[in-house]
Amino acid sequence: MDTSVVDQTKLETFVMRAIDDLSAGYGGVMVSLGSKLGLYKAMAGAGPISPKELAAETGCAERYLREWLNAQAAGGYVVYHAVSNTYELSPEQAMVLADEDSPVYIPNAWKVPASMWFDEEKALEAFRTGKGVAWGDHHGRLHCGVAAFYRNAYRKSLVPEWLPALEGVVKQLDAGIDVADIGCGHGHSSVLMAQAFPNSRFHGFDTHSASIEEARRNAEDAGVAAQVGFHKANAVDYPGKNYGLICFFDCLHDMGNPVAAARHAVEALAPDGTVMLVEPYANDRVEDNNSPVARLYYAASTTLCCAHSLSEGGHLVLGAQAGEARLREVFQKAGFRHFRRAAETPFNLILEARR
Repeated sequence: MDTSVVDQTKLETFVMRAIDDLSAGYGGVMVSLGSKLGLYKAMAGAGPISPKELAAETGCAERYLREWLNAQAAGGYVVYHAVSNTYELSPEQAMVLADEDSPVYIPNAWKVPASMWFDEEKALEAFRTGKGVAWGDHHGRLHCGVAAFYRNAYRKSLVPEWLPALEGVVKQLDAGIDVADIGCGHGHSSVLMAQAFPNSRFHGFDTHSASIEEARRNAEDAGVAAQVGFHKANAVDYPGKNYGLICFFDCLHDMGNPVAAARHAVEALAPDGTVMLVEPYANDRVEDNNSPVARLYYAASTTLCCAHSLSEGGHLVLGAQAGEARLREVFQKAGFRHFRRAAETPFNLILEARR
């Protein structure tokens, strides 16, 4: 290329942007190591700590810890005290890195890009052929990472915020209704609702057998197995009628035929039933989706969401940044007359549909 047309200032700025991203990728490996070795947990609430003290606390080698701690300090993931040559995890950093029940706990999320790297050859083949890659054909880190990451977000918002935003649904759940959780994955959403609404019955459906097995274990561990059932089925032929609530948690955009899924929901709903659609946050126009969150979603959509939709025939490949207008169109085509945005977060749209 003709380098005479290159603006050196713009070049240097973009190179540093690319280096920032590369640094973040390296940092993700450090986060995973820190989580799996219990380093963040050992630092949480401990105050300033030296590499030697952290080594004694965790049973890890001091020299490795010193380098790891310096990487964390360089990235702003721990605080370095130069006078005492010690390192400290602030309360805010601990919420993100050490508290596994925190809604902002991030280490599990790094399993997703790890799976994307493991599956690079599949992605290359999909790009070249246009074929899909089914959810179950990805590396196992994907399923575990997505389930663990979303579990905490749902725990924070599903029962206290999202369900109350739906018209009359909490009252119905308290009285007792049947609920279908479509694309339930590891079942965390069903389990959370079952714990909050003991009079209702919950039915989780997913096409991934390993996830269904894990969901059943999660229900047993939570003590709600008698109230929650999980079954292998897809979004267009799961059994049951007269559901008071049908939920799609971050999954409709992955489906090969979302209109057919919405149409089956129309048929399976009770006359006064509601669909709760939780989707990744997105504006309707590409130029308005210019943020780190949108970039993350578009990247995941490229190798995961669109790939699965194409593996199911790809009748309508929504992708993870569909936006409210396209989702509304899906439900209108399926026969829903009521569709509204009930709530939103920086990461999700919570939408309500009724017949």
